[in-house]
Amino acid sequence: QVQLVESGGGLAQLGGSLNLSCTASGFAFRLYGAGWYRQVPGEQRELVATQHQGGNTKYADYVKGRFTITRDNAKSMVFLQMNDLRPEDTAVYYCNAYALQRQYWGQGTQVTVSS
Repeated sequence: QVQLVESGGGLAQLGGSLNLSCTASGFAFRLYGAGWYRQVPGEQRELVATQHQGGNTKYADYVKGRFTITRDNAKSMVFLQMNDLRPEDTAVYYCNAYALQRQYWGQGTQVTVSS
């Protein structure tokens, strides 16, 4: 059974940090790209950061220099270190794994940043 399970969300203060984790199971995670997306109610899900299978990373402009995506293939995990958090970072964050025409999603974890 394919699963992506996020953890690490919660409440942070303006300028604070959170570290999101995502554990994959049921598929060969090391062969997939992995990423993080976020969504606020009434808006489309948007890309935050991705890391391709080969290691190349891509970030949304609004998180560059603040967020860092890493992965541990041995543990089938992907992480998102979020620093200098802002109220506009408040959203549900989703873990994603992709390869060719396959794509998997986690259930999401809420991140709330207070000012």
